[in-house]
Amino acid sequence: MAHAQATFATRRPISAVARRKARRSVSARGRLPVLVLFLPAALILFTLFVILPMGEAAWYSLYRWNGYGQPTEFRALGNFQVLFNQAAFLTALKNNGLIILISIAVQIPLALWLATMLAYRIPGAVTFRLIFFLPYVLADVAAGLIWRFVYDGDYGLFAAAANMIGVPTPYVLADRHVAIYAILGVIVWKYFGFHMMLFIAGLQSMDRHVLEAAEIDGATGWQRFRYVTLPMLGSTVRLSIFFAIVGSLQLFDMIMPLTGGGPSNSTQTMVTFLYTYGVMRMQVGFGSAVGVVLFIICVTMAFGYKRIFMRND
Repeated sequence: MAHAQATFATRRPISAVARRKARRSVSARGRLPVLVLFLPAALILFTLFVILPMGEAAWYSLYRWNGYGQPTEFRALGNFQVLFNQAAFLTALKNNGLIILISIAVQIPLALWLATMLAYRIPGAVTFRLIFFLPYVLADVAAGLIWRFVYDGDYGLFAAAANMIGVPTPYVLADRHVAIYAILGVIVWKYFGFHMMLFIAGLQSMDRHVLEAAEIDGATGWQRFRYVTLPMLGSTVRLSIFFAIVGSLQLFDMIMPLTGGGPSNSTQTMVTFLYTYGVMRMQVGFGSAVGVVLFIICVTMAFGYKRIFMRND
């Protein structure tokens, strides 16, 4: 009897493992028709609209080409050498870095502060959420046109306010030392509502009993935020920063109606620089080199950030 019980005990785990393997096998067989049906079409579309354009851009970046006919003037890495020696591109890199810095240091803290006040049911919370989120709903081009009128030194709101208080009219977008900061203000206004809604969703999903326990233990408001709310909101904060970085690198639609990259290339970003030189001036080879550099920067920052900060999320 003891021998039979021992034999049964040793065989039981094996049968459980076998059952799990059988279930996985059945599940894999069930997914196989779905993969065969949908995966080829997805791979074809991804190849046609992502892989091939990326490969073509990398190929064209090695030539001096205006977009007509076939590229014949091979320059190897000459386009990249010219690119990194051009002051306008270095300004674009600096501006993208400045936008990322302001997004992380100003936009996200502002969104988090407002989210902590509007996350719960207080009088007027829904109305204020709607007001703060409306700029994000507005199209980027429309927002750029609106703020171009606001900043206009002849007929805009800035001009009207200056005339009202009797000071010289500021031409904000015409000053190469000030224009980028005017754009930064618009960026914070435009996108902080999106991050605020992310934080509100994160705050509403938190367990309120933890905060109540901290309050009962005598923790101050700042201590509850610093040691309870912020750690529990960590994954949302990291996701918000990721969106801010990627969005800052791709900023284009709002700058073009505001300044078009001017004055004197002082408000160029990498994408507006690519559009100005690669499309408007028909330097397709040079523009492709800009696209390759932008792609490498975006992929490196995105995968590096996810690898370092979001690997456990």
